[in-house]
Amino acid sequence: MMSTSIIHIRAFAQQQGGKMFPRALIFIANGTEEMEFTITYDTLVRAGISCTSTFVPDKEGGPTQTSEGEGYVATCSRGVRITADTGLQSVQNDKYQDYDVVVVPGGAKGAETISTNSECLKIIRWQHEAGKLVAMICAGSLAALRADILESAITSHPSVKDQLAERFTYKEDSVVVDRNLITSRGPGTAFLFAFAIIEKIIGPEKRKEVEGPMVFPKN
Repeated sequence: MMSTSIIHIRAFAQQQGGKMFPRALIFIANGTEEMEFTITYDTLVRAGISCTSTFVPDKEGGPTQTSEGEGYVATCSRGVRITADTGLQSVQNDKYQDYDVVVVPGGAKGAETISTNSECLKIIRWQHEAGKLVAMICAGSLAALRADILESAITSHPSVKDQLAERFTYKEDSVVVDRNLITSRGPGTAFLFAFAIIEKIIGPEKRKEVEGPMVFPKN
């Protein structure tokens, strides 16, 4: 029987010793793929990136709490329940402009919710047009289509390839980096996805520094 325990993931402190960490905004919704969300969040924190997860309701303007008043709880694609750091309304009003990367995880239902939410698309569009990093994995890559990101190389979960191939230069690589857009394929490529974000924001040495203690395979 699947557990109903709620996982609380909390961000690193944004400042330590007077030095500001890079910041990541990670969307989460009901139906988000939990491996893609959790692996990305955890790996970025290991690199010293301050992560904030924001809950996107099923319907725009919908409630951000469960009927039990549990707060920003997302029931993910395999039934794992994760409490987000905050609700989408808290990153509106241009507060999202402080983030170094915006991350869109996959999971069919969650990706559909995020990629059809006008506020999420506004954030993604602004981030990309400002030359700042946007990262999408699995079906989350649909957000690139709906945010009108043009002339980019892209990858995704195979299930949404046909929706993207006509608009973008589609690739089958595990991770595709095209200027300030990073895309990846699915749960099995989530570590590589997170490492690519780290390398893009901080540099290759930090990526190696994080990979080592994780005993990540070299091949």
